[in-house]
Amino acid sequence: MASSSTWHRVSRRRPCPVCQHDTWCVYVGPDDMPAAVLCQRVESPRRIGEAGWLHRLRDSATAWPPWQNTLRRAVRMATDVRGGPDLAGMVERWRLLEDSPRLRRLADSLGVSALTLRRLGVGWSTRYSAWTFPMSDAGGRIVGIRLRRPDGRKLSVRGGKEGLFVPESLNPGGWLLVSEGPTDTAALLDLEFPTVGRPSCAGGARHAIELVRRLAVPEVVIVADSDAPGQRGAHHLASVLAAYCPAVRVIAPPAGIKDAREWKQRGATAADVQAAIDAAPVRRLAVQVRKVGGHHGR
Repeated sequence: MASSSTWHRVSRRRPCPVCQHDTWCVYVGPDDMPAAVLCQRVESPRRIGEAGWLHRLRDSATAWPPWQNTLRRAVRMATDVRGGPDLAGMVERWRLLEDSPRLRRLADSLGVSALTLRRLGVGWSTRYSAWTFPMSDAGGRIVGIRLRRPDGRKLSVRGGKEGLFVPESLNPGGWLLVSEGPTDTAALLDLEFPTVGRPSCAGGARHAIELVRRLAVPEVVIVADSDAPGQRGAHHLASVLAAYCPAVRVIAPPAGIKDAREWKQRGATAADVQAAIDAAPVRRLAVQVRKVGGHHGR
């Protein structure tokens, strides 16, 4: 992109073509076919400081298919009687069976199992031409849907909110792992660790706290991405969760490995992850009691 390009702030009329929100993000190019977006919510391989993650939408003069009318029409078609999108209904209609060829293709491309994707409620939407990953709150209510296009581009169904990627039949037992994103969650579930996923390195903290409190989890392990934003987000969440959980740890893949999914793809076993957990220091809330005044009564 040329340095002279003009960036435009998104608005309700022209929401972000990546995350579908109408605040924070900026785009460059014509309104009907933006060339690139700096999104504050959906990550990409390239972060531009505090401005957000860069998403290139077209690299030539080829017109990019209009996104506004398509997404708005799909949301209107899936609206319940209260005026909001029927997210739970969308999830059920789009959900793929474990033996679905489309689900198996996605599983093969991600290096995870179709069974685990099925547990996460993954589906396919022809309206959005994207795989769908439901997000829920701590009580299990669907609050948002993440979209993943075949080209890797990530969006969200407009009208929803960020939540957690929670598998069916979650049984934390003595501990719970918290990862970043649905595909890292799938990789750790494949290794038989009870895992939920955050929507991003900085999102989902409130839902994670509520889930840990509801399940009374005695130990939480946060599995961070190896990049700087992932590390910061993980350690921030750890400092918050320490007030609600007796023990919190933070682990990350070995040097040179981006995230949990790549770690698994490179041959990591459950024993490797367990060794990293055992080696990580335990964080506990430190409570200091300070005497006030020097008198002991009257």
